[in-house]
Amino acid sequence: MRRFGAAVLRSYASPFTLEEVALATGPADGEILVRIAGCGMCRTDLAVRRSAGRSPLPAVLGHEGAGVVVGTGGQATGPAAGDHVVLSFDSCGHCRSCAGGAPAYCDSFASLNLFGGRGENASRFTDAAGGALAPRWFGQSSFAEYAMVPARNAVRVDPSLPLELLGPLGCGFLTGAGAVLNTFGVGPGDTLAVFGAGAVGLAAVMAATAAGAVAVAVDRRPERLAQAARFHALPLDAAADGLSDRIRELTDGGARYALDTTASPRLINDALRALRPTGHLGLVSRLHTRLPLDPGTLDRGRRISHICEGDAVPSLLIPRLTALWQAGLFPFDQLIRTYPLADINEAERDCDAGRVVKPVLIPDGQGR
Repeated sequence: MRRFGAAVLRSYASPFTLEEVALATGPADGEILVRIAGCGMCRTDLAVRRSAGRSPLPAVLGHEGAGVVVGTGGQATGPAAGDHVVLSFDSCGHCRSCAGGAPAYCDSFASLNLFGGRGENASRFTDAAGGALAPRWFGQSSFAEYAMVPARNAVRVDPSLPLELLGPLGCGFLTGAGAVLNTFGVGPGDTLAVFGAGAVGLAAVMAATAAGAVAVAVDRRPERLAQAARFHALPLDAAADGLSDRIRELTDGGARYALDTTASPRLINDALRALRPTGHLGLVSRLHTRLPLDPGTLDRGRRISHICEGDAVPSLLIPRLTALWQAGLFPFDQLIRTYPLADINEAERDCDAGRVVKPVLIPDGQGR
């Protein structure tokens, strides 16, 4: 049995508590055990509080983990002991979407990642008193010193990279950059309007700039617009009058692509109005209200779609992003502030208040 520290969420309204948890067994076939070096905090983790009971508790959350493989199960699991890995979302590996290279649209995505995880060996994960914890979140549960994950979730990375900072490449940064590089296929001379300059939106801005495109960033917070400007985006206040007209002026008649991270119906309509004919708007946030579209917003070939996990195959996109970082073209580390895992509640407060773009939690110890 392996005992180690983890941040446990016991109710939808309570703070996280740092507790000792236990894994009763080692990795099964197709699994690896990872010692976590750092884990990003994503708004999807915090959305569990508003899941109306659908995400089971008590649970160890966290799905932007990175660490070192310390154990493998069975043969040919992929990563080997000592490998540095970034962990990404779970997928079944055998449905039509997975077989077609679209694991983000796995038939079992919701059940594996959001609503209970894999059922195999679920009872092995407990608290110190032996009480059951929910099966692993996003295939990881990496707000912890260790995580047991399917090997297919893990992507090997260069050991010279700053491992403790890489976890957000598995979800938040992957989503923004993937929308730009995969879904839109942005290239030199293209134009992109990004609505919401948080972790996903700023990753999209960086990816667009790296691809040679012109990016416009829209947000209501001056400090976020200043960050976007540092990454060479043209900043616009979300509350400005004539927002779509202003974007069309800055993009020579309309943006070819737009990405919305806000789920605001007003801004989504502004984004559609800002597109040139045949333009494409991608949504990455889940809508919580009806989305009325103004007349004419979908005229002349304009279209709208939802994008999950940046349409990414993580084993392909994560190495591409680390290579861009090494070339100085994707400076995601400038968005990160690190916190000890014990300060997870402070990190959540700072995230909610917009004081930090991307918190990364660093385990205080390495278990035993």
